[in-house]
Amino acid sequence: MELRQLRGFVAVATAGTVTAAAERLGLSPATVSEQIRALETSLEVSLFDRRPTGMALTERGKLLLPEARRLLEHADSIHRLMTDARRRITVGALETLVATRLPAILGRLADRRPDLELGVRSLMRRPLLTAVARGDLDAGLLLDAGDTLGELGFETPDLSFADIGTVRLFLVAKPGDAPADTLLITPEGCSFRMAAERTLPEYARRIEFDSVSTIRSWITQGLGVALLPEFAVAGDLADGTLVALDAPPTELALRVVWREDDSRDLREVLYAMAA
Repeated sequence: MELRQLRGFVAVATAGTVTAAAERLGLSPATVSEQIRALETSLEVSLFDRRPTGMALTERGKLLLPEARRLLEHADSIHRLMTDARRRITVGALETLVATRLPAILGRLADRRPDLELGVRSLMRRPLLTAVARGDLDAGLLLDAGDTLGELGFETPDLSFADIGTVRLFLVAKPGDAPADTLLITPEGCSFRMAAERTLPEYARRIEFDSVSTIRSWITQGLGVALLPEFAVAGDLADGTLVALDAPPTELALRVVWREDDSRDLREVLYAMAA
């Protein structure tokens, strides 16, 4: 059993096909297939069921996967120790969180864990969750609600999560006039739209816009109301440009997601994020 065989095994288990795993590893599919066969021969077990749609882990393969990941992480730690290289943690986040919340979080992480190199990627929710599940990202930062992952209204792979804060939403309008009966909403799949659909079913007339900034501009002209995050409208509420309407309080959880079998380094980073 060799480390390169374990890397090939983990890549195929994560990607689902030999071709996709080979592309991620920078190897030929024939090389990856040979690594899998050699590993199965050395362990005297079958690790995958070969199907027309891809490679599915057998029960023995499912047992090996978390142990293989831990062994590879330990080997990488030894290499970093010997070469003075830093462990790189890559965190993905929704675009609005990259701009508003992630800078402070990453600054706090840098203070607590200067031995780590931190990377950031901005992704929509679905590719973000897929990237975390596949191991392309170490963790993801998103908005959600409730006690289970995806309760806001989206499908999710099997991931661990922790809530590290909240984002408060306000139903805002232009002051002085009677509130408009038009609800301005972000595109389908956006966290703010999901929250509005859950809490404001009485608004039958809706207009969709691509960005929060465009919605804010329309509201300041008295052309509708919208459920928007505090970080987008705090200044407007403070100076009276907008007012918060009387509506049920709405908060979304600022939620970190990660793969349960990931490394100790990542767990320590998550603790720092939640501090």
